[in-house]
Amino acid sequence: MTAAVIHRGFVEKTLTSLLHALERASSSERLAEQRGLLQHVDARVKLLGCLALIVAAAVSRHLDTLTLLFAAIAILALVSRVPLHLLTRAWAIIFVFTAAIALPALFTTPGQSIATVAGIPVTLQGLRSAAFLVDRVESATTLGLVLISTTPWPQIIAALRSLRVPAAVVLIIGMTYRYIFVLLRSAEEMFIARRSRSIGRLEGAVRRRMATATAGVLLGKALALSDEVYLAMQARGFRGEVRTLEELRMRGRDWTAGALFTAAAIVAFWQGLR
Repeated sequence: MTAAVIHRGFVEKTLTSLLHALERASSSERLAEQRGLLQHVDARVKLLGCLALIVAAAVSRHLDTLTLLFAAIAILALVSRVPLHLLTRAWAIIFVFTAAIALPALFTTPGQSIATVAGIPVTLQGLRSAAFLVDRVESATTLGLVLISTTPWPQIIAALRSLRVPAAVVLIIGMTYRYIFVLLRSAEEMFIARRSRSIGRLEGAVRRRMATATAGVLLGKALALSDEVYLAMQARGFRGEVRTLEELRMRGRDWTAGALFTAAAIVAFWQGLR
């Protein structure tokens, strides 16, 4: 008997897509080892600098200043060896989603009419509002991408803790980031195991029952694994404090980078609020 082609369901396709996206995100640790402008700058400097520039982009009241800031951030990403294809993919995705959110502002914001779409006037003020939103989100996203692409994840966690972020919050962020990979990989393996033992196409009701049962088993495995991980961490001396093998230390280049970030943020604030 020849097995029929087994079509993957929506849940399985979504799971596989998320897993591949997260695996691509893990490549940031390899990018952080390259010789770029920010790769060897202290994580605390990059974290505070990126946060300051994000705030500057958020409060800017001038579109030209915001556009120049975005251009400077894009150049910073390129000289830091962030792959261009990664940037363009992020820009395209963010633009589509942000533009969809900002689209109603074109028609609902009162002001000078510059065009008409399906009999509804498009205002200049609405267009500016949409451009502000897109520019701000693109700038913030690019800064976040630069940070995670030039800094190993353990250093980001250590930087958060050194900046007095509560240990519980840091621990939850760090464990969640790592555990998502494990959880999705386990789910994918379960779907592959089920598919390899199936012949033909199952009915919708049967597929839904199997998906529900799989979710229950996955939850049980997740709870059991979390207990095992916690006991293993306790056995190795973990008492709630995040530690890294390499201690964060400020060097001359870090102070220089910090001064440049501070100057850029001050200029962006001054130009954006004047």
